[in-house]
Amino acid sequence: MANIPAHDNLHDMRVDYRKGALNESEAAADPIEQFARWFADAREAIDHDANAMTLATASADGTPDARIVLLKAFDKGGFTFFTNYDSQKGRELAENPRACLVFHWLPLERQVRIVGSVSKTSREEAKVYFDSRPRGSRIAASISRQSEPVPNRKVLEDFVADLSAKVGEDVPLPDFWGGYRVTPQKIEFWQGRPSRLHDRLLYTRVEKAWKLERLSP
Repeated sequence: MANIPAHDNLHDMRVDYRKGALNESEAAADPIEQFARWFADAREAIDHDANAMTLATASADGTPDARIVLLKAFDKGGFTFFTNYDSQKGRELAENPRACLVFHWLPLERQVRIVGSVSKTSREEAKVYFDSRPRGSRIAASISRQSEPVPNRKVLEDFVADLSAKVGEDVPLPDFWGGYRVTPQKIEFWQGRPSRLHDRLLYTRVEKAWKLERLSP
């Protein structure tokens, strides 16, 4: 077994971003507002894909799964991403409509975990986003039977060529493709601090309000 060296002094050696503290007195009362602040910082500090997040799901029997997807929108209603409804993640969400999202912004020593229920977005929302994508991405989404076995890459390329020849710029939205919205029940903000004495603030939805509490690192 290869051992990974400990880096307990890593936080001490870095220059803390905005002092590297997460205090209750400075945190927003609403976690969506707090997320908006941190997301703006992440987009400023990270060159590419600050909106990348781990999406963790589980099947009806509790078998876990996870993958990286891209956040496409967020507001007080939740956090939205788009995918193939017939994919493995889509099948798992149909069986067990709950999920966890995790953002990890290493340059800022920050992590956000979001746990909540999942529902599909409207067809109209899906079409607006789908139509905004490059034509090649729309073609690929239309021919993909995501997560299903495929004999070889040429089969995929032939599907792309065939559909490209049949449709113009206006690629129709597939019936099996659309968006999901994660409505949060819990949102935890983690800020790295020196000597592993990290800050963890947890927002928990209680009826129509949010309860804020500090967790031990």
